[in-house]
Amino acid sequence: MTARHRDVIAVGASAGGVESLRALVAGLPPDFPGSVLIVLHLPRDATSALPTILSRSGPLPAATAIDGERLRPGRVYVAPSDHHLLLLERNLRLSHGPAENGHRPAIDPLFRSVARAAGPRGVGVVLSGSRDDGAAGLVTIAARGGTAVVQDPADALYPSMPLAALALTPTEHVAPAAKLGPLLAEMAAAVLPDDLSLPADELLDTEIAISDLAPVVAGGSAPPAGFGCPACGGGLFQINDSPVPRYRCRVGHAWSPESLLDEQALALEGALWMALRALEEKSELSRRMAAGSIHRRAGTGARFDTIAADADAAGATIRRLIARLGSLPYRDPDAAQIGDHPDELPSDVR
Repeated sequence: MTARHRDVIAVGASAGGVESLRALVAGLPPDFPGSVLIVLHLPRDATSALPTILSRSGPLPAATAIDGERLRPGRVYVAPSDHHLLLLERNLRLSHGPAENGHRPAIDPLFRSVARAAGPRGVGVVLSGSRDDGAAGLVTIAARGGTAVVQDPADALYPSMPLAALALTPTEHVAPAAKLGPLLAEMAAAVLPDDLSLPADELLDTEIAISDLAPVVAGGSAPPAGFGCPACGGGLFQINDSPVPRYRCRVGHAWSPESLLDEQALALEGALWMALRALEEKSELSRRMAAGSIHRRAGTGARFDTIAADADAAGATIRRLIARLGSLPYRDPDAAQIGDHPDELPSDVR
């Protein structure tokens, strides 16, 4: 019987992640026996130069993943923009499935697919990034017997994702990005026991099918959360598969609590701007009507002046609300905060 090793490495990164990825692949040996699958958050219309960057940064060849490609050792596979990267059995799958935490590609779908396909052979690695994508997926990898690895938050340009991952999956495998390559090589060299079989997980199977755009209704028996999906407006259902609940709508968009809250804040600001525009238009139209000759002769101009004044007062209130929403709360400069920075594409992968 062939010995089993930790030979499937799933890596997730966001803001500040290019530097971390460079350091990680630079530390991998040329004879690394595993396969490395990478998701970096990208704008959906972006063209990524990340495979070229990583090929130049380390000894292993890196390339954009191809749908249906057979997984091979000693290779680095990078998710293309606007597609989830999944591992189904031993083959790569690119999916245009529903976004998760506002991202496609997202980290959690990759991590869940590796948890199901590789089980104890899987390793999840969370690198620099904002918000908390990857935290729930790392829980799944650990629950299926895999190994959790997290970049040291003090070493990450954006520590939010590493902090969120450690909050849900405490692990001793925490290291600066430059030491992660040797750590992964050491893990891949260790032989795993033969008796690490795990039972089927119906929820995990369903979520991977959703990420692969299968015609699966996401609600099922999950309780309604009472919130609307920021992506499509549909009702969200609560999924309790980790210490922190997640939310999915019927078509499959998924959100962590933190990402959902951030998206709700964006939607609220957008609604306030729309209300302000409507009030400005109402005020302008009322003043024109008050100044018109027909209303001056009829003596109704004062009523329209009052309507305009009321609209101006309401508009001033909304402006104050927008200013208050946009104000920055105090942050302890010595305390790492989760979710302080919006996700952004580093300039060197544009």
